[in-house]
Amino acid sequence: MEDLTNKIVCITGASSGIGEACATEFAKLGCSLILSARRLDRVERVADTLRQTRGVRILTGRLDVRDPDAVERFFRDLPPDWKAIDILVNNAGLSRGMDKLHEGLRSDWEEMIDTNVKGLLYVSRAVVPGMVERNRGHIVNIGSIAGHQVYPGGNVYCASKHAVKALTEGLKMDLQGTAVRVSSIDPGLVETEFSVVRFHGDEKRAAKTYESIKPLKGADIAEIAVFCATRPPHVNILETIVLPTAQASVHHVHRAEH
Repeated sequence: MEDLTNKIVCITGASSGIGEACATEFAKLGCSLILSARRLDRVERVADTLRQTRGVRILTGRLDVRDPDAVERFFRDLPPDWKAIDILVNNAGLSRGMDKLHEGLRSDWEEMIDTNVKGLLYVSRAVVPGMVERNRGHIVNIGSIAGHQVYPGGNVYCASKHAVKALTEGLKMDLQGTAVRVSSIDPGLVETEFSVVRFHGDEKRAAKTYESIKPLKGADIAEIAVFCATRPPHVNILETIVLPTAQASVHHVHRAEH
């Protein structure tokens, strides 16, 4: 197990869910954390808790990964002792709606593609060159089972996560000959704010997504991210699909009878 003490870990979308859980798990290993999200107040609360409980160094900032200029400024303006990022967790992502493609909202499409695909590209473009120059680093992309299988109403979201899968594989090829590693963690049903966001704040509808099953938690995914990052330097876990036991595919979920 590789020692990550004082390694610099940058996590996007760190205000809740999988991002917050990743911050918690990496803090347990003594990592220094760069935590960003659109909701700065939520990120700062996460950071305050981890400073108190784990005593680690944490830098926070508001960042909308959809804005390429903001991404460039965020990483350009990092203090000198924070610039050498060791691990990047591209976690920022979302889904909007479950409309049929011919009935979908263009605003939903743009938000998903701008966040899940272009945001990942902008952040990676800002961080990975430094990793290549230092010949060390690890990019962990949070994908989805939706990057492997398509389901009704998931058209554009699934397309965006298929893109994450392709970008992960392509980046690994581009980094051949360097010591920089690339991983993708592709979960099934994880109980976070994901469904509330998808259904534009409709908490009752969102709750039905996880009804009568025991879904994954953010911590389950964060533990896998830590596992990938702590393998010996010659080991690269490129892709991991993780599902709750009750789920066999996007189409097959066993819901217990009441």
